Amino acid sequence: MHLSMHNWMRAEPLEVTLARLAKYGYESIEISGEPEQYKPDEVQPLLEKYNLRCWGSVTLMLGDRNLVSGSEDQRKASVQYTKDCIDLVSALNGTEMTIVPATVGKITPDGKPEQEWEWAVAGLKEIYAHAQPLGIRLAIEPLNRFETYFINRGAQARALAEAVGDECGVCLDAFHINIEEQDLYQTIADCGPRLADFHVADNNRMPAGMGHYDWKRVVDSLKAVGYDGALTAEFVAPVDRTPANPFPNALETQPVDISDEQMKFIEDHGSSTLSEEFYDWLTQQNAEHLLPLI
Repeated sequence: MHLSMHNWMRAEPLEVTLARLAKYGYESIEISGEPEQYKPDEVQPLLEKYNLRCWGSVTLMLGDRNLVSGSEDQRKASVQYTKDCIDLVSALNGTEMTIVPATVGKITPDGKPEQEWEWAVAGLKEIYAHAQPLGIRLAIEPLNRFETYFINRGAQARALAEAVGDECGVCLDAFHINIEEQDLYQTIADCGPRLADFHVADNNRMPAGMGHYDWKRVVDSLKAVGYDGALTAEFVAPVDRTPANPFPNALETQPVDISDEQMKFIEDHGSSTLSEEFYDWLTQQNAEHLLPLI
């Protein structure tokens, strides 16, 4: 196993992110699923400069991105968006693509359960056929019930992966499974053969070691099922606007170049734009807690 990290949680130049990851012992990045924003001929030299690699990507299901939309045009556009993300990963020599099937924050369905399942399977089979020749493994990620009504538990993600193809995988996120699973360690064991990615945040969505998780047991459970991929940091620090705030340096006070959609996505996750000093410290804390365990 090795440490990786997403880069959607703070709006900053990619080189700033990569320099920080290299400084604290991370080996790769799971780059945001924004293929229009990240050009391989610009990203690859930066990865080489900091001796990092692309592990994969994750779909950012914002706006109209939704594989189970009631609109056929919207579903087709979402399939194409995911294919474009896979092409980005392939161009950067990555190996996995984490997929959240439905729009994050949407908690009401567009169709009957049977219809949505058919839409999801059909769209993912098309995506799977695109990914397989490129050597990119799909990883379907369940989110908690407050972020999606579709695919909340490992068993659901595994069933969807099985319906898509033999090599379709599952991504588990420590934060989400802490909410949704009766026994999160059993979920890791049950998903073991299909486990293709693992996202890291503590029970309070802070970095590993800043909540109540037993991270040694988590890592040992992953080792027991033969998982040897990334532990991809995806902490989202909540913003405390009260006098009880333990992190007064958390909020960014300078203007930040971020789209309205990206800002809404971050705010919907209970956070805001964070200062570089605070974010740097969080990234360091996560690495110092996990590196001795892997």
